[in-house]
Amino acid sequence: MKKLFVAVLALGFMVGCSEEPKQSATTQKTESKSQPALTGRGGLQKCYIAARGWAPDAKPFRLESQISAQWKGQNGKAAAWRASFASVTLTGTRTFMWSGEEVTPGVQDAYSPSNTSTQVFDIGFLKIDSDQALEVAQKHGGDKILEQEKDTPVYYILDWDRAHNLLLWHVIYGPDPDDAKLRIAVNATSGDFLKVEK
Repeated sequence: MKKLFVAVLALGFMVGCSEEPKQSATTQKTESKSQPALTGRGGLQKCYIAARGWAPDAKPFRLESQISAQWKGQNGKAAAWRASFASVTLTGTRTFMWSGEEVTPGVQDAYSPSNTSTQVFDIGFLKIDSDQALEVAQKHGGDKILEQEKDTPVYYILDWDRAHNLLLWHVIYGPDPDDAKLRIAVNATSGDFLKVEK
């Protein structure tokens, strides 16, 4: 009986010592406020892993940044990225959203390879990340917009330009991608400035 009591006591001591110290309420609040953010390539990679679980032949056709209160895109990063993929074998498209270290799949939709708005691309063409595309856009008018209003959100959209047969970053300054103050197109493979879209 004495041996059993000593064994239980030792086990309780080991379990008690192995527990991590509890965080204070202040530390927990600070950590919950700090939202992780990634560049476009990082967001696409997270979604790509999930998309390949859905369909082994899944290929991306669009990547879009999402603005949050903490991350407004001025450094080339976003707290959420939405990536759209297509699968020839499943004849379907599906969107995956990375946010806060989690990837959430959307519903599957129909896919037609002849549809120009769902032109898939090979990830190997993505040599220039969103932060590098921002540097290019800053040199072509973006810097003036952020100087005038430093809180202006900056959105990033990555897709295949079928007319020029290349992968494009669209760096978009403004409150909404559809209501932009400035749109800059950057070659996502070479990093070359292509044009001011608006």
